[in-house]
Amino acid sequence: MECEYVLKNNVLRILVPGELDHHVASQIQEETDLLVGTYFIHRIVFDFKNTEFMDSSGIGVILGRYKNMKFSGGTVEAEHVNERIRKIFAMSGMEDLIKKG
Repeated sequence: MECEYVLKNNVLRILVPGELDHHVASQIQEETDLLVGTYFIHRIVFDFKNTEFMDSSGIGVILGRYKNMKFSGGTVEAEHVNERIRKIFAMSGMEDLIKKG
């Protein structure tokens, strides 16, 4: 399953697929940076509704988008975070940085 991107009112929603590994993380990084630069995005929402696995490259891509958005005054959020992903957020220190819905 590929990532889906929904853009509405300067908010970019990323529907993360079942596995957020190196290949998917690279895709998210490239496409998100392009969309943010083109459409002046102020908020990125990662939707983990379908996600069961995330490795360190997934953590890296989320932290990278967080740093970019913080620099430009925007925010990054995570929605539908299951227990497994929540534990990864906690172990990586991201739970204090990323808003969860």
